[in-house]
Amino acid sequence: MMASMEMVLRRGRRQVRRWLEIPGVRKVLQGALWGAGGFFFSAAALRNTFQPLAMGLICAAGGWRAVAVCLGSLVGFSHFWGAEGLQGILWSLLGLGAAMIPETGTGRHPLLIPALAAFLVSGTGLGFQLLGREETTMGVYLLRILVAAGACLVFTQALRHRDAITDWVAGGIGVLALAPVMPLPFLGLGYIAGAMAAGSGAFPAAALAGLGLDLARVSPVPMGVVLCSAYFFRLLPPSLQSLRPLAPALSCLAVMGICGVWDAAPLGGLILGGFLGKLLPPRTELAHRRGETGLAQVRLEMTAGVLAQIQQLLLETAPSPIDEGALLARAREQACATCSARSACREQERLTPEVLHHPLSFQCRKTGRIAGELRRSQEQLRSMKADRERQRQYRAAVIQQYQFLSDFLRNLADQLPRRGDRLTAHFRIEVSARSVSKEAANGDKCMAFSGAGCKYYVLLCDGMGTGLGAAQEGRSTAGLLRQMLTAGFPAEYAFRSINSVLALRGQAGAVTLDLAEIRLDTGRISLYKWGAAPSWILRKTGPEKIGTATPPPGISVTDMRETVLRLSLRRGEVLVLLSDGVEVGDVLRRKGMAPDAPPGELAERLLEWGCGHGEDDATAAVIRLHPSAPPA
Repeated sequence: MMASMEMVLRRGRRQVRRWLEIPGVRKVLQGALWGAGGFFFSAAALRNTFQPLAMGLICAAGGWRAVAVCLGSLVGFSHFWGAEGLQGILWSLLGLGAAMIPETGTGRHPLLIPALAAFLVSGTGLGFQLLGREETTMGVYLLRILVAAGACLVFTQALRHRDAITDWVAGGIGVLALAPVMPLPFLGLGYIAGAMAAGSGAFPAAALAGLGLDLARVSPVPMGVVLCSAYFFRLLPPSLQSLRPLAPALSCLAVMGICGVWDAAPLGGLILGGFLGKLLPPRTELAHRRGETGLAQVRLEMTAGVLAQIQQLLLETAPSPIDEGALLARAREQACATCSARSACREQERLTPEVLHHPLSFQCRKTGRIAGELRRSQEQLRSMKADRERQRQYRAAVIQQYQFLSDFLRNLADQLPRRGDRLTAHFRIEVSARSVSKEAANGDKCMAFSGAGCKYYVLLCDGMGTGLGAAQEGRSTAGLLRQMLTAGFPAEYAFRSINSVLALRGQAGAVTLDLAEIRLDTGRISLYKWGAAPSWILRKTGPEKIGTATPPPGISVTDMRETVLRLSLRRGEVLVLLSDGVEVGDVLRRKGMAPDAPPGELAERLLEWGCGHGEDDATAAVIRLHPSAPPA
């Protein structure tokens, strides 16, 4: 059931990724997100008065993003503040004008836009005071000026030069903006965001999120204490880690009991945010950039940013269309140039580009000639479309590689400051493989090797068919995949790189891939399969078939068909990888097999039962884990 759910989620993520690769869809989604940012930031309030946070985001975004944020804030100020939000609407419009200043001037003077934002807020505040449209205290007046300048600085830093501290501060400002928004009773967006920060972020992120809720004055309960206390639930022993999603709500109940203040409004959002925070990757450490290590980390991050920018440019660049009019003009010139009746012929008006897709009948004295030219043009058009499709595949493969390399370098930069933190292997692995081939050259290639950290890989690459060609393809593909995994490339990205290589070389279906990624510190396994035969888990209670047959790699660059299954071998289970030449399903269920037998004996027995008289190469690999130290 869990494997099926994982497969559904992976297919959903792949579909979303395909949609995001469409430039139009990506632009619309980005515009909606920027507009939503302006809408929610307009709800931010300090001392029960609205603040120019949306203006700061407009000035930092710039370009079309500033327009989207401005539109969202115009709707937000009208929705949240009604007639009182007129000054906020004016802030947004003035901020949009400031955001249109060319970067050539702002690059040399980075404080120009924050100073301009503060000046605009002070001027509008003074104007509203003189016109009698608003009566605010001097403290609120100065606070708005400081918020305008500070928001510009923080958001500019967050968008252009991201680091952990800026992310924490921007997250706290986001929680402050979301705090007043409560679409449903007992379900505030600020509480959800705060609980997510406490569950998956660092301690400063939790503290700043709590500070944002306290500044918004949405609850009499001190939310800073609540979220800081919830952060320390991650120190619970493993047997109690299931309580972590409920940590914000439990901390809130404890603080309310200690302070004697009761408010049920935060509980719904804290519970939902706690469970959503568990789905986010944990980011709990601050990177220490010192000496040569810090310089290397900065360079890796800059390189990753450049690759990500190139990927975005490629996504936004649409391929040039085929000039069907030129093809039609050439056909008309070849067929009609020497015709004596061309000056009075009305059939030439019917020679539109539609003719190349749906041929029409012509009342022409030289029908055979014009039909022949149209057939040549149609063949050229089909050839050009096929060439454009190949170019689209090449372009998609290049975009994928830029994305993979950017993510890999960014992850490598994050891990660089923690290079001294070594994981401890609590398990040792025992692997045995047996193979049978009808020819001298075996198309199945099985490898077992160590990866980065506590990872260990067992790879079974099945070259389709038999003979020398299958053996060479299986050996070269397995060797390339091993190099990428040994270098620390994530298995998912390595698989997709192999898929791109096979697709661009026109070798769809040349191999199938079966990879077990074993974590020797936890005993967990990620089983990556692409076109490979189903595998088996041998338990004392009986065998279990895992995985289903899928198309082999190399069919398409954009259509991903790999599957990932999460397993555990900590309780004495045995994982069996099989190539296409081994079929043991019915025999294995009928005869059974003890998982505590030696792996080599298990592999030999599987080949004896499953090979039969087949002509394909057959390989069985058996994997078992043992505790690294015997129990006391």
